[in-house]
Amino acid sequence: MRVLFLSVTAGHGHNQTAKAAMSYLQEKQIDCMMLDTFEYINPILSESIARGYLVSTKFTPKVYGKLYRIAEKKEKSHAKLSINKLTDAILSRKLVNFLKEYEPDVIVCTHVFAAQIVSHLDSKKWSGAKTIGIITDYTIHPFWEDTNLDYYITANEQLHHQVTKKGIPLGKVKPIGIPIHMKFAKKVEQSEARKMLGVEDKDTLFIMGGSMGYVNVTPLIRMIDSLDLDFQIISVCGNNKRLKRKIDALQTKKRIYNFGFVDNVDIIMDASNLIVSKPGGLTVSESLAKGLPMILIDPIPGQEDRNVEFLLNNGLAINTSETFPIDEAIFQLIGNDWRVAHLSETIKHIGRPNSSKDLGDFIISLRKSSPQAGIT
Repeated sequence: MRVLFLSVTAGHGHNQTAKAAMSYLQEKQIDCMMLDTFEYINPILSESIARGYLVSTKFTPKVYGKLYRIAEKKEKSHAKLSINKLTDAILSRKLVNFLKEYEPDVIVCTHVFAAQIVSHLDSKKWSGAKTIGIITDYTIHPFWEDTNLDYYITANEQLHHQVTKKGIPLGKVKPIGIPIHMKFAKKVEQSEARKMLGVEDKDTLFIMGGSMGYVNVTPLIRMIDSLDLDFQIISVCGNNKRLKRKIDALQTKKRIYNFGFVDNVDIIMDASNLIVSKPGGLTVSESLAKGLPMILIDPIPGQEDRNVEFLLNNGLAINTSETFPIDEAIFQLIGNDWRVAHLSETIKHIGRPNSSKDLGDFIISLRKSSPQAGIT
């Protein structure tokens, strides 16, 4: 059996989702491959899209949010921003040639642009492979209604109504959860996790600045440090070395364990009482899998705004704002066991710690009903 994952480098989560799902399949000796769709078809186009996403979300988030809302309101038949407008037979031919050689049984798309390309090609009867789209946030992004895949993976069945409003048949939807690495399904006892990290065994606040460290958390740390509560802070800055140096230079009353890029976020989550983070789909899924209450900061206008709505409306997190800043949020949670218990109990119903396994088992089940693709 062969499984092809098609991703797009626009943010960190799409590739990580693909890798998480692949890891389980590879353990089961399934032949897997991942392609950055645009990078393979046209590297210049890929770089333009990746740069455009990062620049728009970091420097012009309000503009990005407006474009997102326009896309949400568009009619399906007037998909002026559809990726099909960006690709044509010449660009797609290279991908079709690859598919002819690899002959996948299942194609998994972790980005809507990849799903649109596959849907466009599928309309030309190019393959017998089963197709799956993974929606990587707690909302149904614009343009998924312009796709035509066999199955769609969503974060939770609470999104079923959104799915049907997009015109996607509910019979195609599997609310398995956003695939996350299988290590997030394992739980290390809190004091043991702190010992593994070399930190004190006391109340711990985990602050994440995003995979690229785009959130300037230094003002937040200063505000948090003013609280007359006894807890320590673990900070992760991703690849942002400048931010790490700024945090290292802070003079604070509270102990801060400041890290750059790490590969043990699962252990840090086990060691923590709360997490302060942007509401990216992958981080949210990892936190929910660990049963870790969240305090949300700086959502990117667009899909992260919709993630905030989902989390708040389902009693899963606390959101900060100008009139409800981070120190207020932490004060209401640390030391108030009943509030944390309320969040934790709700999280149990929404978290999907076994999402990668469940998706992998579903993909493997398709082997019986779908012969290996043969492209003619």
